[in-house]
Amino acid sequence: MKSVARTENRSQEAIVLSVAALTAQIKGLLEAKFPGVWVSGEISDLSRPRSGHVYFTLKDESAQIRAVMWRSTAERLTFDLSDGMEIIGCGDVEVYPPRGSYQLIVRQVEPQGLGALQLAFRRLHAKLSAEGLFEARHKKKLPRFPCRVAVVTSPTGAAIRDLWEVMRRRWPNIHVTLIPVRVQGEGAAREIAKAIETANRLATPPDVLVVCRGGGSVEDLWCFNEEPMVRAIFASQIPVVSAVGHEIDVTLSDLVADVRALTPTEAGEVLLPSSDEIQRRLHDLGNRLVSSLRRQAIQARTRLDGLAQRRIFLRPYDLIHESSRRLDELDGRATRALLQQIRRTRERLQGVAGKLESLSPLGVLGRGYSVTWRSADGALLHDSSAIEAGEEITTRLAQGQVISRVERRELES
Repeated sequence: MKSVARTENRSQEAIVLSVAALTAQIKGLLEAKFPGVWVSGEISDLSRPRSGHVYFTLKDESAQIRAVMWRSTAERLTFDLSDGMEIIGCGDVEVYPPRGSYQLIVRQVEPQGLGALQLAFRRLHAKLSAEGLFEARHKKKLPRFPCRVAVVTSPTGAAIRDLWEVMRRRWPNIHVTLIPVRVQGEGAAREIAKAIETANRLATPPDVLVVCRGGGSVEDLWCFNEEPMVRAIFASQIPVVSAVGHEIDVTLSDLVADVRALTPTEAGEVLLPSSDEIQRRLHDLGNRLVSSLRRQAIQARTRLDGLAQRRIFLRPYDLIHESSRRLDELDGRATRALLQQIRRTRERLQGVAGKLESLSPLGVLGRGYSVTWRSADGALLHDSSAIEAGEEITTRLAQGQVISRVERRELES
């Protein structure tokens, strides 16, 4: 009854709000005050209806808040949400009038602690992989016998001691340049990237660059997963060996480097040949070379002895004599063939000469015939009618000529 009395005694000027109006004012104030807040907590009461939206409660030891992730945001997640997962969510605080409650509209989610680092690792790995930074075609070969090595690491860590001990034992004459940097903590990645760039700008650049540190937690090794350092390794003109952590640790620097060593100790073994092994190999090669030369000398001597037993070397003049006899035989055959050819040619010429002699006008004259022509124009006379009395004629005999003048002519009847 007290409440009734209070209602009856209220001031006439007091404003009475409806539930909807009050909720609307609360909604405006709350949403304007908390836009884009980051909230950490544990997921509970997770549900995924057929709509594709995700509903859950985000809680800690003393409070809880309802959260909603719309389907468009949920589809972009690169990991699965589950009850009990610790997350950091970013979103807007919103009032839900039908229930008179407030909730968080989540637009971004990251796992807390180790999960957050793993998520960052996967995202950067996907980005750099899409750009081709990890492809094998970009890998540079290490020199077989490097003379100068630059090491980017902490000068007080165990990594440089282990690496130096291995290099000194395997190749005592190696020249090592230490570029000191921090290998963990804020800003370490940029220090390492700057050191790599410095090594590439040296007046006498090293043959190989080693980036290394000993083992540690994921957080300790995280600077080797940061983008500036990874891009610096990729841009290096000097071959880079990455030796970070232990065998089970894989960083982005391992993936982008030209060669990955599981530990700094292995880096020294990968980088440099063993001088003792080289000496043994040279000794073996020397023995093989001597044996090969001896074998070739024996084969050459055997072949020379075989050649010395050939007839050409035992009786060198036999070939000359045989050639001389062969030459004499060929000369005789050629002479006989030539004489025979001359004889046949002479006989052929004699036959042709006889035929010419029988056809020669001089041969006819020799048998008592003569040839007469008119002296004035040289026309042969075949008919007495072709000449007139008084004309001069010339008669050719077998021996000499007779010049006559026609006294008369007689025609055959």
